[in-house]
Amino acid sequence: MTRRPVLARTYAELNAASAELLGRAAASHHAGHTSLGLVPTMGALHEGHAALVRNAREANDVVVVSIFVNPLQFGEAADLERYPRNLEADLDLLAACGADIAFAPLADEVYPGGEPMVRISSGALGAKFEGASRPGHFDGALTVVAKLLHYGLPPVPADYRAYFGQKDAQQLALVRRMAADLDFPVEIVGVPTVRDADGLALSSRNRFLTPEQRTAALVLHRSLSYLKEQADRHEPLDVEGALAMIRSVLQVDLDYLEVVDPDSLEPLAFNCQDTPFTGEALALIAARVGDVRLIDNVRLG
Repeated sequence: MTRRPVLARTYAELNAASAELLGRAAASHHAGHTSLGLVPTMGALHEGHAALVRNAREANDVVVVSIFVNPLQFGEAADLERYPRNLEADLDLLAACGADIAFAPLADEVYPGGEPMVRISSGALGAKFEGASRPGHFDGALTVVAKLLHYGLPPVPADYRAYFGQKDAQQLALVRRMAADLDFPVEIVGVPTVRDADGLALSSRNRFLTPEQRTAALVLHRSLSYLKEQADRHEPLDVEGALAMIRSVLQVDLDYLEVVDPDSLEPLAFNCQDTPFTGEALALIAARVGDVRLIDNVRLG
């Protein structure tokens, strides 16, 4: 029978469990050098999260997965209530992936005085793309990630890594900037997007798609793959052709399709539509399919 992870509901319980497991790991190493990997999540775990946990498992002695539905990331109370929660199923998945600790605090533990008066600002990088569609979203995301990185900090000397999915490319870029700009003692590791066999990027929101909507949503990945094929051949990028592909699917309401610098997320499209593509870029896409908002991206170059 697969062993379930230790369930910690408070920071004190997390700290005690981490110290014990890191101590055991140190005792089994001749050099005594250990490492801890943190995987922050909002639960409703799927194979994409499992990939994050497996990556952490391969590289670290102790793996902590946080499960916390962060109210600061939701613009409307109805969206917060609608977000799926199933801790028992999440713990089963984490057991199969080899996680050691599941940190599942209540809101009162993370925000004991109610919503915080002081928050992390995502700045100009967080005001575009997803931030333009969901004002304040990234301030809320970075605030909770900052707290979770503090909670997960190894209580004894150890290497420290945190794992985030490349599917949320803007969030990953922002977390990397925050860690660098504010000197967080953690290595931020990006893990490639996990897709279903039909190419749709895994997301907890996919469950809200009807079969017809899911078929329509596949155009997001098709349009990104179209640009990637051109980039791989060092051809000019036919962004207009990709846009036409998306507009041909009536059920898909496009928010944006942009080719950007992978680090700054500054648009590059005008530089690569008329000349052969060289270097590296990121193609970002977001669209609504019915009532479901989906995002995806692919690295170019």
